[in-house]
Amino acid sequence: MDNLFGEFMGTMVLIVFGCGVCANMTLTKSKGQGAGWICIVFGWGFAVTLGVFTATTLGAPQGDLNPAVTLAKTMVGIYTPMQFLATSAVQIVGAILGATIVWLAYLPHWSETPDPAAKLGVFATGPAIRSPIANFLTEAIATFFLMFVIWMIFGKPVGAIPPGLGPYLVGILIVALGLSLGGPTGYAMNPARDLGPRIAHAILPIAGKGDSDWGYAWVPIAGPLVGAAVAYVVALAGGAI
Repeated sequence: MDNLFGEFMGTMVLIVFGCGVCANMTLTKSKGQGAGWICIVFGWGFAVTLGVFTATTLGAPQGDLNPAVTLAKTMVGIYTPMQFLATSAVQIVGAILGATIVWLAYLPHWSETPDPAAKLGVFATGPAIRSPIANFLTEAIATFFLMFVIWMIFGKPVGAIPPGLGPYLVGILIVALGLSLGGPTGYAMNPARDLGPRIAHAILPIAGKGDSDWGYAWVPIAGPLVGAAVAYVVALAGGAI
């Protein structure tokens, strides 16, 4: 139960800071409006670091915040299949809560923002050029490097990372991935990060919100899961796990 509560709260923190930076950069009359992509990728990097610290402090030994990461660790044997399903479920619910908190924090700004796509972009990812197969490939590639480099950071030799440093290195990795591979799809790399806020967008009474783009929603779910599984295979073949 501690693991599930930690993952729930950690993912909630991830989304408050991550979707929060998207809201700040996007919504009309926000003081951060127009600050741009650099602020967004650093915001998400900080969000991951803070979410991992929250999760581990509250009893989640791994601090995944991401069903794709949890899947790869299940393939290693850290989780059972049922634990994978339960952990993924609480990550998604935590993401819904986090997105709801962002909606409340920016409550007056939704009606001031005329573009429904901009509002959806606060919650969920979308492609710069809509091409489902190419978008899927981008998400798989980005998540491959997320999971592969995580294993390079935390893998053999055991104990090479000083205690407490890991979350900061993962945050740097998120920034690097956003700068390098985030342009085509907004780099979800995390089914919970996209699905949870997308559900929140669908159910919340957001002024002038428009469609939740469910036709695209499979891409940031399937792409990260496939990318993480491939990362497991490559890391295992290389002797890193």
